[in-house]
Amino acid sequence: MHPNEALLEKFYSAFQKRDAATMNSCYHEDVEFWDPVFHDLKGWKARAMWSMLTERAAPDFKLTFSGIKADDNGGVAHWEPTYAFSKTGNLVHNIIDAKFEFRDGKIIKHRDSFDLWRWAGQALGASGKFLGWTPMVQNKIRGEAATGLEMFIKRKKLGPGK
Repeated sequence: MHPNEALLEKFYSAFQKRDAATMNSCYHEDVEFWDPVFHDLKGWKARAMWSMLTERAAPDFKLTFSGIKADDNGGVAHWEPTYAFSKTGNLVHNIIDAKFEFRDGKIIKHRDSFDLWRWAGQALGASGKFLGWTPMVQNKIRGEAATGLEMFIKRKKLGPGK
């Protein structure tokens, strides 16, 4: 197994256990993260996002992963979390494909791709199914996520070098 494949296995195995410290140890100091909800998180903010998501994960949170492939430069993985969305209690089964770039034996770029409309339909119910494709609803989801992350950062007193 390539060392970067082992790194991705470590990342997702830690995620299954809601172990943000181990997940974040897989990230380069200057990591860049992007997904349809959290755009352009860099460095400590990307690590703070994983800390928030693992801390807030519902007791029923489950994660499977597969298709890990990596070489010296890049890698891919497929992962599927299942959980009750905290605001509605609705069951979400997200389907995510991830792409990675590596530097110095760590993840330097992480990009997750998933269907935000599909996610909104599951998480928000009827309003998400019928309106989740609209920029207005998707921007509201992003805004609420960003606000939640900022509140988590303030509550935990996180910042550069912490």
